[in-house]
Amino acid sequence: MSLNILIVEDEDAIREMLIMVLKQSNLQVFGVVNAEEALKFLADNPLPDLILLDWMLPGINGIQLAQRLKKDELYQQVPIILLTARGEEEDKIKGLDCGADDYMTKPFSPRELIARIKAVIRRGGKNINPQQISIGDMILDIAQHRLNIDNQIVEISPTEFRLMQFFMSHPDKVYSRTQLLDQVWGRSAYIEERTVDVHIRRLRKILANYQKDQLIKTVRGFGYRFSILD
Repeated sequence: MSLNILIVEDEDAIREMLIMVLKQSNLQVFGVVNAEEALKFLADNPLPDLILLDWMLPGINGIQLAQRLKKDELYQQVPIILLTARGEEEDKIKGLDCGADDYMTKPFSPRELIARIKAVIRRGGKNINPQQISIGDMILDIAQHRLNIDNQIVEISPTEFRLMQFFMSHPDKVYSRTQLLDQVWGRSAYIEERTVDVHIRRLRKILANYQKDQLIKTVRGFGYRFSILD
């Protein structure tokens, strides 16, 4: 599995060109035409690794959408590259001040776009090609959808795999049940918060066979933390 990129671009020709270029670089790409569709996509799906955002969108423009996302705790860590035909210094400053992580002036070359995406992702400390996530003797093979602990393949359901993937990608951070529901199941899923507790218990039971259940900490009154520090 490669990085997931969300493109928010209302011009069909440009959006399709961007999708084609990024797919050729083995990136997974999703395209929407306006801010409203972008917000719906973000609510219904796991977070993308990066958003390519056109400035001159109809309705809510790119600047307004970027500001909105950066104020939301759930989305503020998602990097944004702003795309625009505006090339004046004042416009670039305005674009970066809205919270965008980078700014590209149209037209631009595909090679520059890919280089900028990789640079922004690296600045965020994320692996450019996250085929695997490794913590100690635990290896989560995303492409093969397989968890390996101490050179043993662990039997795990798709839901527990997604939960483990999220935990291993965000170690030592506390997440509420609502946040876990949003990130693992998606905001559109009509699932009660106690479902998170059920899957946490199942995952702990699986990990207990390898003396790893203590990695998932309960933070009373809030939620859970996947801790590799203690």
